[in-house]
Amino acid sequence: MSTTTLPLNPLESKARIHAHVAFFAFLVGLPLGVLIARYLRTFTSSWFWPHAIVNFLFTGPLVFAGFTLGYQTTNMGGEFHFSDPHQKVGLALLVMYLAQVFLGAFIHWVKLPFRFPGGRHPQNYLHAILGLAIIVLTHYGLWIEWAFITGNIHPVNSRCKHFWLGIVVAMWSLYAIGLGLLPRQLKQEAATRRAKDEGYKDNVPLI
Repeated sequence: MSTTTLPLNPLESKARIHAHVAFFAFLVGLPLGVLIARYLRTFTSSWFWPHAIVNFLFTGPLVFAGFTLGYQTTNMGGEFHFSDPHQKVGLALLVMYLAQVFLGAFIHWVKLPFRFPGGRHPQNYLHAILGLAIIVLTHYGLWIEWAFITGNIHPVNSRCKHFWLGIVVAMWSLYAIGLGLLPRQLKQEAATRRAKDEGYKDNVPLI
């Protein structure tokens, strides 16, 4: 009898749940939050809260659940923790996600005086680069770790890999298209800054 007709064992079941949760965290939730920011900010100044709600309230629990399930899967597999690239990347993703959340809150509520030419603060660029880096680091588990941790009794279906690849291509394509709206965004941000500066000057007491 082919081993692929056997039901998943407890280790495989735990690993599969971990994979599904991590998928929705890093390839649905976070990209959705990124695209919300990329598109909404070109049309409205009220983009922050939809972006924050998706990245924190929706994605946050999934990130922590995915990490916990991965930790439990490693225990069940009898492996050392953080001993291979996937596990190290998982820990890095958790740390990077937390840094991203705190950095986003800092950017929103703390305004530093220094700006790059064009009017943007340096932490804004760091926040964007960190968010995209998190999404880039999510490929290793599906392609390599499943076979390593489970013994590849049930290899990952090629349709799953194609679906994953389709999601990745769609996300980056939408992000690239959104970059075409960048001139509109920068023009809108410059107008908002001018309005704030003029309002501030109008309210300076003449003493």
